Amino acid sequence: MPPAPIHDAVTAVLLHGDELYLVRRHPALPAFGGYHAFPGGKVDPGDSDAPLSGALFVGHSPRLLRALARELQEELDFDLWHAAGRGHVGELLNLGEITTPAFAPLRFRTWFFKIVLRERPQFVPEPGEATEGGWLRVDEWRRRYAAGRLLAAPPTSLTIDALARDPALRELPPFAAGFDPARDVPWVEPLAGLRILLVRSNTLPPAEHTNVFWIGGNGAPRVLVDPSPAGPDELAKLCRRIDEFGVDLVFLTHHHPDHREYADQIARRYRVPLGLSADTRARIAHKAGPGFFDGLEVRLYGEGDELTRWQGERVVLLSVPGHDEGQLAPMAESRAWCIVGDLIQGIGTVVIAPPEGDMRKYFASLKRVIGLDPAVIIPSHGLALGGTHYLQQALRHREEREAQILKRHEAGLSEDQILAEVYRGIDPRLLPLARMNIRSHMAKLREDGVIA
Repeated sequence: MPPAPIHDAVTAVLLHGDELYLVRRHPALPAFGGYHAFPGGKVDPGDSDAPLSGALFVGHSPRLLRALARELQEELDFDLWHAAGRGHVGELLNLGEITTPAFAPLRFRTWFFKIVLRERPQFVPEPGEATEGGWLRVDEWRRRYAAGRLLAAPPTSLTIDALARDPALRELPPFAAGFDPARDVPWVEPLAGLRILLVRSNTLPPAEHTNVFWIGGNGAPRVLVDPSPAGPDELAKLCRRIDEFGVDLVFLTHHHPDHREYADQIARRYRVPLGLSADTRARIAHKAGPGFFDGLEVRLYGEGDELTRWQGERVVLLSVPGHDEGQLAPMAESRAWCIVGDLIQGIGTVVIAPPEGDMRKYFASLKRVIGLDPAVIIPSHGLALGGTHYLQQALRHREEREAQILKRHEAGLSEDQILAEVYRGIDPRLLPLARMNIRSHMAKLREDGVIA
C-alpha cells in the first residue's frame, strides 16, 4: 500500500510566562481523538499567500499565518490579528516543521509556531474540536506526561520536554532521529512507559501492522505483548528493538496468527517465558501444533491476574471473549489505559467467527470495558484513542448491523441475499469474513430468542 497523502497543517504553541496552553481533542475526531495537543489544523486551499503588513509577520509565510489565525479563531475564538495589533503578542516564531512518518495512517506536514502572549487570554474551545483546554506551567505538563496521565503524540510530548529544558526554545528538537526504516521497527510512546511498536504482520486488510506493546521496566517485568512480525526481515528489525528495550516475558492476548507469529521463536531466543490464557494455549497447540511450545516455560494467566507494573501500579488482566474465547486485555489498575486488542479495529472491522468467536459474548465484552471507562483504549491495529467513544461506536454499529440482518431475515432473504445487501461495496477479499459475521449475528439472535 502506498504511503498516505501528506496534508499541510499549522499548530500554535501558546505561551504566557512559564505557562503553556493545551487542548484535549474531542474523542470523536478521526485523528488523535482524546489526545492533548496544541491547537491548530489543516491549511486550506483558500488560505491566501498575499503579503501581510506588520513587523511581527515579516519573514513568515502569509499562507501559513492565515491558516494559523483561522484555526485559532475557529478553535479558541481568539483573534490573532487583533491581539497582535494591540501589542499582546510579544513573539511569533516558526520553530520548524515535522512531517508524520510514512508508517502512519494519517500524515501531516505541520509547522509549529511559538506565540508568546503578554496577556493570558481565557480561551473558549470550540466544543466540536476540544472537550477542554487549559493553561499549566510547562514543567507541570511534562510531569503529567512522565506520570502517564497525558495522552500525547510524539511531537507534542517532545516539544513540551524541549520547552521545559529551554523556555527560550527557538527550534524544534529532532523528531525520530536515527530511525532507519530499512532496519528499524518504528515505535511511539503516547503514554509514558507504554511503548507501541508498529510491526508489519500477516494481518487482515486493510490493516498492515499489529501493534506490539512493551510495558514494564523500572524494576517491573518487561513484557512484550503480541509480537507477530510478518517474516524473517521484520523479525530481525523487531529483535533489534528488543535488544534495545529488553524483555522478561512474551505475552499473547489471544491465539490468532497475526498476534503470535514468531512469538515462540522470540521467547526461545531471549530465554523468557511465554504467557497466555489456557484457552489460547489449547487453540495454538491445535492449529500450530504442540511443537510451538517445545522448550518454553509457559505461564497461564486469567481474569484478575497481574501481568506487570506500570508507573508503580498493577497491570491486571480482563477476560474479554467474543472475538476470541481466550482473549485477555491488560489494563492499568487505575484504568488509565486498557489494551483492548481486537475488541475494536482502528483499521478495518472486527470479525466474529466460530468456533472461537461468539457475538453474544462480544457484545458483553464491549459493554464491560465501556462500563469500566478506561481513560485511554489501545487497539491492536491503529492508534491509541482517548476515552471509550470508539468502543461505544463499535457497539452501536453492531447493534445496527444486527437489526439490518434481522429485518432481511424476517423478509425471507437468503444468506447470500443478506450478504449482498448488507455488505454492498465491501472489498471482495473480505466477503467470506462478512459471511461469518452474518452467521454469528444469526446465532446470537437465536440464543436471545429473537428468532427460532
